[in-house]
Amino acid sequence: MFGTFSLYLSLFAGLLSILSYIQSTNGNKKKLSNGRIGLYISALGIFLASTLLMADILQHNFENAYVWSYSSRDLSLGLLISTFWAGQEGSFLFWTFCSAVLSLFLVSYTQKRKLEAHVLPFFIAAQTFLVILLIAKSPFKTIFEQFPGEIAVGQLPTDGRGLNPLLQNFWMVIHPPVLFIGFAASAIPFSFAVAALWRKEYHTWLTSAFPWVLFSGFALGAGLMLGAYWAYGVLGWGGYWGWDPVENSSLIPWIISMALLHTMLAQTRTGNLVRTNFIFAILSFVLVIYSTFLTRSGILGDSSVHSFTDPGTIVYGLLLMFLLGAILIGFGFLFVRRKELKEIAKPMHWLTREFALSLGSFVLLASAVIVFFGTSLPIFSTTQVDPSFYNKMHVPIVIIMTLLIGYSLLVRWEQEDGIFLKEKSWKSLLGALIGTAIVGALSIWDVLYLLFIFGALFAFFVNLELAWMTIRGDIRLLGGKFAHMGLAMFLIGAIISGLLGEKKSVALELGVPQDIFGYTVTYNGKDLVEGNKTAFSVAVVKDGNTSILIPMMFETENSGMMRNPDIKSYFTQDMYIAPSGLEENAMDEHGHVSLVKEQSVTVGKATMTFTAFDMAGHNSQNTNGGTKIGAKIEINVGEQTETVIPYVIYNGKEQKYYDVESKLLGTKIEFLAMNIGGMGDGKSAIQIAVKNAGGIPLSGRNEALVVEASVKPFISLVWIGTVLVLGGFVLSILRRKKADVM
Repeated sequence: MFGTFSLYLSLFAGLLSILSYIQSTNGNKKKLSNGRIGLYISALGIFLASTLLMADILQHNFENAYVWSYSSRDLSLGLLISTFWAGQEGSFLFWTFCSAVLSLFLVSYTQKRKLEAHVLPFFIAAQTFLVILLIAKSPFKTIFEQFPGEIAVGQLPTDGRGLNPLLQNFWMVIHPPVLFIGFAASAIPFSFAVAALWRKEYHTWLTSAFPWVLFSGFALGAGLMLGAYWAYGVLGWGGYWGWDPVENSSLIPWIISMALLHTMLAQTRTGNLVRTNFIFAILSFVLVIYSTFLTRSGILGDSSVHSFTDPGTIVYGLLLMFLLGAILIGFGFLFVRRKELKEIAKPMHWLTREFALSLGSFVLLASAVIVFFGTSLPIFSTTQVDPSFYNKMHVPIVIIMTLLIGYSLLVRWEQEDGIFLKEKSWKSLLGALIGTAIVGALSIWDVLYLLFIFGALFAFFVNLELAWMTIRGDIRLLGGKFAHMGLAMFLIGAIISGLLGEKKSVALELGVPQDIFGYTVTYNGKDLVEGNKTAFSVAVVKDGNTSILIPMMFETENSGMMRNPDIKSYFTQDMYIAPSGLEENAMDEHGHVSLVKEQSVTVGKATMTFTAFDMAGHNSQNTNGGTKIGAKIEINVGEQTETVIPYVIYNGKEQKYYDVESKLLGTKIEFLAMNIGGMGDGKSAIQIAVKNAGGIPLSGRNEALVVEASVKPFISLVWIGTVLVLGGFVLSILRRKKADVM
């Protein structure tokens, strides 16, 4: 009750704030003060709602339907806290909480720059719409309201359903919050851009908005890469990026924000790309909402492993309204000011930095369009884009982009000088050429892939040289250079690990060492660990050094059998072990197999089931007056099935056992013994022997762990590059802070 009241308080205070701020644009200080008060009260309502939900989670209040649906008493404190954003309602509230926190910083920031009355209405409008979504999809419904008729009133459950096993991981505590901070922050450049269009201030807004573009780009990028590392190291995807539609929908606004960063720099120095900056600032936030629509509307429920599938009609409609509202407000203002913006457009010369940045930003836009097309296709068609589509389309884009990164830093602002470019570029070109030749010697001979490597190395060496020239000065001036070098390293690691990586499926017999890609790998056994997971011990030996990997498998209620890989990382490559299944052999060392009626056992790659006794042939002539009893055994290998009937003939006090041929296995199967109804549960059992074609009993092997083993050369460059990119963002943010821009 009080949680719902807090949301309504925030809603009405937010609406009051928006109205008061708009009315204060004529200089009315009282209305400006009212707008600020409304903002504070709206934030207070959100903080209260967030505190109440967290208190319900920590106190295991299972009367709350959201708490009951996503948490349980056995979760650790960190995972228990993460259930706050595990479900749709909670994640909306956390996004709104992040927005409320940012609003407190933003009100002070804009107040100093006399922009409060024009910027805050748009930011609070986005925040208020999130509150409306929360009221429609409330995290404060009781289980009796949420599940009417399923749970008797007054009979509270003693425990909750618990967190999805896939999400019970350290990264669940970090990845979603960082991403939601980026989502919330993306509304700030949008608000500055629309406010600038409103005020007809087409240049000065850049200085105020640029630090927030840096911050939102950092948060979105960090969220994406944390998710990628989670997928690589824990979820068993076999890689760090699967081009999943929901992954892509968060990537698209980040790409646009990176384009915006560079075009803003160009406008700041030259006055060019005015319209482009407004388009990118508006588009980056619109695409965040679009990302939310794809994720939360359920529209990609059949296309993405991340998507929420039961949002409700109201939430679907509200998300669509949110998206259309942002489009109409942002591009509506842009349309109204189109003539004035056209008049201040300036021509550019191609041998200049602003031209290179402009071209590079539109290459990024092309990347975003490709990802947008592939991601959105399932909305309009039953067709889904294969991940290879994105990879193939991005190879030429990356080549152009990396060459432009290096080129843009070698030319000057507003000055054309081909001789200067030649003098500055030869070292980087030579270094890139030598590096490409070395990589080519590793067997990557495709021309496009070599150009990919060449472009990335060229960008790296250009930035390395510039970093060396400025390293004795303020380290914060190195932010852009570090980010570009990190991106180049990331791309080199991505292409080499993708092209030179190898993988194969291997059955690791218990205790038997095997050579896999130059490593000695031994399966040492299994154990049941916390969370009802089966942990497998796998020893990996390289150059005399032994490492123990612990890949895991576990059953989930909704997703079936799940697998967690384990990785041994070296600088030059990773050894990646992902479990696929366990082959348990019911056959002993003498070739004997015991079968209880209607219970299946595994024999190598086959499944055997003793289904019934067969008495049909007991009066046949070849029994010599004896009684013939057969045992029907069903054998399955993959999708192939065969039934064999080995038998025994009783003649007085003697019995003789006979074998039959299994064409599916290429063996003979002999009846050895039977126990009719003598098992503990009253079931019958038989024993058989499996022999080769010559009649010699086979020897059963130990159980075997089937794994997908792979090596990923130089994938460490992906993670080192990521750290450098994010570090570059941090340095750039600190530089702006020192300059009293933020």
